[in-house]
Amino acid sequence: MKYMLYPALEKQVKEFEEEFSSIPNARKRILQQLATFIQQKQKATASIDLNFICTHNSRRSHIAQLWAQVGAAYYRIDNVRCFSGGTEATAFNSRAVKAMKTIGFEIKQLDESANPKYEVSFSEMGNPLIAFSKVYTDSTNPSRGFAAILTCSHADENCPLVVGAEARISLPYDDPKDFDGTELEQSKYQERVLEIGREICFAFSLV
Repeated sequence: MKYMLYPALEKQVKEFEEEFSSIPNARKRILQQLATFIQQKQKATASIDLNFICTHNSRRSHIAQLWAQVGAAYYRIDNVRCFSGGTEATAFNSRAVKAMKTIGFEIKQLDESANPKYEVSFSEMGNPLIAFSKVYTDSTNPSRGFAAILTCSHADENCPLVVGAEARISLPYDDPKDFDGTELEQSKYQERVLEIGREICFAFSLV
């Protein structure tokens, strides 16, 4: 029996599975690198630490982090710990938060600071994640033995070496920020949430 996600998220992952064939082969080859890292850590019975990194740790890296934790739960892959960070800290963007809530995550804002912390749940089982913007070297993130997954081209170009990373995987996505304040804003955020979720869940399905 698979991990009991919230019904909306369970349904969404099942829909992703039907869409895996639509993922371009070039992307699948990159996602295989992530699956291979996870498999290697499994064989070593070591903690599987994944740190998703983009420039501001405000949108894509958080979206990927949360979907990765869902993928690990859905496919019953133990000892997976998912993190995110940036080359600088800003805030988990409210538009991205809204898009993740719309898809089925339960997210509660814990404070009213400029960089608020959010409690994020995807199942009645297990502890919620605490999400907030931070640099990738923040003390709450792993310092060695992790996979660094670069989710934006700017961070990819400016972090040729991620200190402490055992693996470095370039997995950039287009920034939904480009559509902030336009009539396409909501649809583009949803599009990016689904694209990232589909690909991340595909990687976990390979394990």
